Parts: sequence; structure tokens; C-alpha cells
Amino acid sequence: MSILRRLPADARKALVTEPGERVLTFAATGDGHVVATNLALHLPGGVRVPYETIDRASWDEEGLNVLTMSGERHRVLLPEPRLLPETVRERVNATIVVNKHVDLPGRGGVRLVARRRPGGEMLGWTLVFDEGLDPDDPGVRAQAEQALEGVRRSMGV
Repeated sequence: MSILRRLPADARKALVTEPGERVLTFAATGDGHVVATNLALHLPGGVRVPYETIDRASWDEEGLNVLTMSGERHRVLLPEPRLLPETVRERVNATIVVNKHVDLPGRGGVRLVARRRPGGEMLGWTLVFDEGLDPDDPGVRAQAEQALEGVRRSMGV
């Protein structure tokens, strides 16, 4: 029996997927289900979070915390997470093409991250500045852009 058939009928009917998207695992919440597919994490209330947009996902004894790169935060209580933690970790990590921290001259550093959609083309780069650095400072931004160009050249991406 496929995992989709084991997904309760109400969750299966509410799940809106893209062509080729398939269910990998799921877990019940108090108000629905969290469903991990090969392309996205589906949260209760019809919220679809593509893996390439997840900046951080963490688990604690109560459930799941998701932070997206756009700053959205989602908290889902999961009494029995089943295989969701492992699946989400694997799927998010699979979207990372490059993840490199580069020291900036005398100032700390910047993490350069290139992401791609599962099975797709690279989407672009994200620059994550160390605590205390102002990403709006033109000098800091110029150093980070220079570091990015060096990483892009050395890695061919």
C-alpha cells in the first residue's frame, strides 16, 4: 500500500500538489496533518512551504518550527512526528548547492548559500551576514559581493 493511501482521506483531499509531487511521509497534528512530499512541506491550513525556501527547521519535544528565507515562521505541534524530522532535513539539505562561510577583512564574515528547487536549476544566492555586521553598509556589502564572485568563479556556479 502506498504512503498516499495510508494518508487519511480528509488529508488526502485537502492536499494540493504539483504534477509529479509525491507524498514521502506525514504526521497528525491537533488540527490536521503535516505532509512531506518530494517538493515541499505541507502544513495544516493548506500552507505549502517549498524546501528551497526553508532557512531553518527545528524540532523540540512539542513539534516543528520552520523559518523561511522570507522571514515567515510556522510552529506546528506534533505529538508523534514519525519520519518527518529526517525527511525534512534530507529534503532541505538536498536543495543546497553551495554553503560556504567566508571571512571578511577584519569584520567577521558572510555565509554564501546557493539553493535550487529539487531536481531543478539553481535559484540564486543568499548572503547571511555574521551577527554584528550591517548588510546595508556599502563597504560590507561590497566585500561580500567580492567574496561571492570569488566563490562563484572557484566553484563554477
